[in-house]
Amino acid sequence: MEEVDEEPKSQAPGEVGESEIVTEDAAFVRGEPPQDGDGPPKVDSEVEVLHDKVTKQIIKEGHGQKPSKYSTCFLHYRAWAESTRHKFDDTWLEQQPLEMVLGKEKKETTGLAIGVSSMKAGEHALLHVGWELGYGKEGSFSFPNVPPMADLVYEVVLIGFDETKEGKARSDMTVEERIGAADRRKMDGNALFKEEKLEEAMQQYEMAIAYMGDDFMFQLFGKYRDMALAVKNPCHLNMAACLLKLKRYEEAIGQCSLVLGEDENNVKALFRRGKARAELGQTDAAREDFLKAGKFAPEDKSIARELRLLAEHEKAVYKKQKEIYKGIFGPRPEPKQENNWLIIFWQWLVSLVLRLFKRKRVKAE
Repeated sequence: MEEVDEEPKSQAPGEVGESEIVTEDAAFVRGEPPQDGDGPPKVDSEVEVLHDKVTKQIIKEGHGQKPSKYSTCFLHYRAWAESTRHKFDDTWLEQQPLEMVLGKEKKETTGLAIGVSSMKAGEHALLHVGWELGYGKEGSFSFPNVPPMADLVYEVVLIGFDETKEGKARSDMTVEERIGAADRRKMDGNALFKEEKLEEAMQQYEMAIAYMGDDFMFQLFGKYRDMALAVKNPCHLNMAACLLKLKRYEEAIGQCSLVLGEDENNVKALFRRGKARAELGQTDAAREDFLKAGKFAPEDKSIARELRLLAEHEKAVYKKQKEIYKGIFGPRPEPKQENNWLIIFWQWLVSLVLRLFKRKRVKAE
């Protein structure tokens, strides 16, 4: 990303400058939805037996340690009844990771917890769980709707986890504790940026955001809401900065739009959304974002530079289109010179025949 002195200067507290970010493939880190076909994904990796009723296949390796008992885990998952291929749960659609304290999970997620306890941060896996460790003999006829004695299939991404001896869930924390936990995650993410560990950094930001979900933010007012946004918004902006470098422009736009929903004049959010839109060819929308950002940071050279690049790009596109249309509708080419002798010969031959015919006709008279 651009050097710091080329970025809009209104950097939020705790936000990482773009020059500190390096790129690598982090496609699954944020728990973005994998391709969802008619059922669970097909996986060819080795089957690992975790329990008599639980097996695992790794789709993508994680890193670091595995969570221990009472760790607070944050994960995204999809769940299907294996026999009917009916999908009955999907946290990606809800856009809210599941929080699970290992050892304190619900009875119906016992098999899922066994699988999660075997995973590393960032791991993406497919779990097969017997009905005995799922919704049991009777199933569930409310939400989620699971048939009786249904073996289950889970597609899981472990975003990350907190190691806590007491296994304290977010719902049991005070407002200050939740904001403090999120802020520590944000700071950890910033440190990982500096170590050029982009994948792990993105996981930290995702977990920080998970501490401040919509249900939590809805309850906050006044100084507590301001405190929470001072942590949450920089996390979204840093995620957007990563996604720009990863060329995941639609997701970068989404992260910036979340910030602009709370702060419509945020210069960094406008600037980064403008860059993502420009990359997608949405030039009018990109220009609108850059112009609005320029109103609040008129001295910033990076905004002026992006507007200039946008204008140059449009000029180049117009010139290319003009050349294409000129080739299609331009004047017809002149006949090739090497074919002119044939025309001259035929003209001479015709004139010779006419002269001979005229002389013959005069003699006859």
